[in-house]
Amino acid sequence: MVTINAHIAKEKYQTTIKSATNLIVADEPEENGGNDFGFSPSELLAASLGACTSITLRMYADRKGWDLEDLNVEVSFTRDPEKNMSTFTRKIKFTGSLTGEQKERLMKIADSCPTHKALTNPITVNTEQVA
Repeated sequence: MVTINAHIAKEKYQTTIKSATNLIVADEPEENGGNDFGFSPSELLAASLGACTSITLRMYADRKGWDLEDLNVEVSFTRDPEKNMSTFTRKIKFTGSLTGEQKERLMKIADSCPTHKALTNPITVNTEQVA
């Protein structure tokens, strides 16, 4: 189980996010009243998908012994509140001596990353107030 702590005080809207071993800062852009000191929540969501996809593909290529020199995953995220719909667009660029068949297999493996699976399957969010 992953546990993250997000903390915000009076500073608009700077939020410190901590895991057991790491720390990052999130914020809203200036046009939304923040100071743009860190990734926005939407950017963090897209970043999670990009990082997970990259790691999954690197692990797979390494396990297969394929010549994947470099990998770039660009993720864009849009939200349509009227339709209550979110769309992620992932663009993946491979560099190395890969066959067309290997690239095709990597594209299928991209959908196997845990974050992709979490985002494309039912999600439950339980919220509890603590004292």
